[in-house]
Amino acid sequence: MRAILLVVLCNLAWAAPAGATERPVILIFGDSLSAAYGLVPGQGWVALLERRLNAQGYEHRVVNASVSGETTGGGLERLPRAIALHRPAVLFIELGANDGLRGLPVEQTRINLARMIGAAHGAGAEVLLVGMRMPPNLGGEYTRAFEETYRMLSRRFDTALLPFLLEPIALDRDAYQADNLHPIAAAQPKLRDHVWSALAPLLN
Repeated sequence: MRAILLVVLCNLAWAAPAGATERPVILIFGDSLSAAYGLVPGQGWVALLERRLNAQGYEHRVVNASVSGETTGGGLERLPRAIALHRPAVLFIELGANDGLRGLPVEQTRINLARMIGAAHGAGAEVLLVGMRMPPNLGGEYTRAFEETYRMLSRRFDTALLPFLLEPIALDRDAYQADNLHPIAAAQPKLRDHVWSALAPLLN
């Protein structure tokens, strides 16, 4: 009798409409800036964002699939599986900084990001594209082309855009760890608030 009951319950579970009991997912797909590099768990802006969502009564669940050192090429390879696994309502793409720091061709970065946006839209997800800027030592032509890439892709694919993740702390040397690349814990709330300004309209 118990075996029959288990079978019935399993059939009912499989018969439930997809997503009927699931919370919509915000999939954070970034590099070390979103992976809370150098911080203890819970200090990064992504964790702070999830706590804000919960505190304000949003149904969304945050999945942080960020990987330190990730390039757009690596992100493009990982994305199809992540989309299939998490079925995000919103895909937050914060990639490209490591492409620029390695001097990779801007055109290839642009193609990789475009394919990621296309994959997200194909799965019915909204996209928030997050831009980065490169230091001037890479040359004016490269830095300008790199920064414009995000604006161009946002216009072309009609995505939400946050032009520069580090905007609130860009000129504050004390906001960074010893490597002068990664923000300290005290700077993370500013990044969360900055992200929130672009993300919140997608949740309503």
